[in-house]
Amino acid sequence: MANFLDAINAYKQVDNSPLSQPKSASGDAVGDSFANALRETAQETIGTLNEAEKQGLAAAAGQADMSQLVASVSEAEITLQTVVAVRDKVIGAYQEILKMPI
Repeated sequence: MANFLDAINAYKQVDNSPLSQPKSASGDAVGDSFANALRETAQETIGTLNEAEKQGLAAAAGQADMSQLVASVSEAEITLQTVVAVRDKVIGAYQEILKMPI
C-alpha cells in the first residue's frame, strides 16, 4: 500500500520539474515573471505613497516647499487611483470567470 507521504513527495517532484512550469519567450517561468512584475509594481506604489507621506510631514513641520508637497500628493493620488482601477478590473475578471458554466 502506498504511503501518504510518498505520494506528497512524488507530487512535489513533479510540481517542481521544469516541464510543469510554462516558460515565457525569454525562458523564465511565466508565473515567476508575473509575480516579479506585481512585486515591483507594489514596491513602486508603496515608495510613491511613502514619499508623499514624508513630504506631508515635512510640510506640517514647515520644512517643505508647497509645490513639492502638491506634486508628491498628486502623484500619490494618481498611483492610488491606478491601483484601485486595476483591482476593480481583476475583481471583474474573477466574477466573469465565476459566471462561466462548468
